[in-house]
Amino acid sequence: MKTSAIEIPDLGGRTAIVTGANSGVGLETTRILARMGARVVMAVRDEEKGRAAAADVRGDTEVRRLDLADLSSVRAFAERWEGDIHLLVNNAGIMAVAQGRTADGFELQFGTNHLGHFALTNLLLEHVTGRVVTLSSVLHQLARGIDFDDIGMEKGYTPFKAYARSKLANLLFTLELQRRLDAVGSPVLSTAAHPGYARTNLQSHGADPLVRRIGMLGNRILAQSAADGALPTIFAATQDVPGAAFAGPKAMGGTRGAPALTSRSEAAWDERAAKRLWTLSEEMTGVSFPLAGP
Repeated sequence: MKTSAIEIPDLGGRTAIVTGANSGVGLETTRILARMGARVVMAVRDEEKGRAAAADVRGDTEVRRLDLADLSSVRAFAERWEGDIHLLVNNAGIMAVAQGRTADGFELQFGTNHLGHFALTNLLLEHVTGRVVTLSSVLHQLARGIDFDDIGMEKGYTPFKAYARSKLANLLFTLELQRRLDAVGSPVLSTAAHPGYARTNLQSHGADPLVRRIGMLGNRILAQSAADGALPTIFAATQDVPGAAFAGPKAMGGTRGAPALTSRSEAAWDERAAKRLWTLSEEMTGVSFPLAGP
């Protein structure tokens, strides 16, 4: 299959998990993977919405409940899993929401976007045979780094600052996961992607009403479709790319267009910060890297 200059291989016999698969980029990623023959497990917080979305997908899908803001839900999802996973797509996320806490007391955006996926990936990693693709954002560049002395953002929370930091954490996670996979001789690849400016409902849940209105206006005028926004994920999941690769749209400053390998901020290449974030994430979630070396 050829989709916007990407030659997508046949995925028959493969199993993929897509988090946040009931809408937006996650749903469009599910559509493409299922159309290419993969069995796609749609990991969603609201099973009713997930089943409604799955009814409109052509191909083999299954809906399972997963709340990334609750580590007990993440563990329950992983404990039920049997069989190989060719592709784990860490897609779900929240954007620029009001200050809040996860079920485990973590800052809501960091806890959902990073820690939930960190725990899920490590709990499932022994089953993964292909790739782990983690969704970041061009807005990761707004974060100069991770403030390890204020991981809960007690000293000055702002919605976009918290979002940018969580998306930087996604890239640091991708980097350190690949380093660890390489160290144990695993053939699994850790990659990342961002959708550019895609027309989804993500912008409709922000904390600031004015920003929400501007975001929805931008959706109508400037944004590319959610289907086009899914293509960088598919690129990172199926194309010949190196470990820790980052894919995104290549036109209009990385906001739209055909997918390609793209750049990231200097902070997102910080190996020391990536290792420190990993150690902290293990402490916060109680979940560790499960693979042993040769």
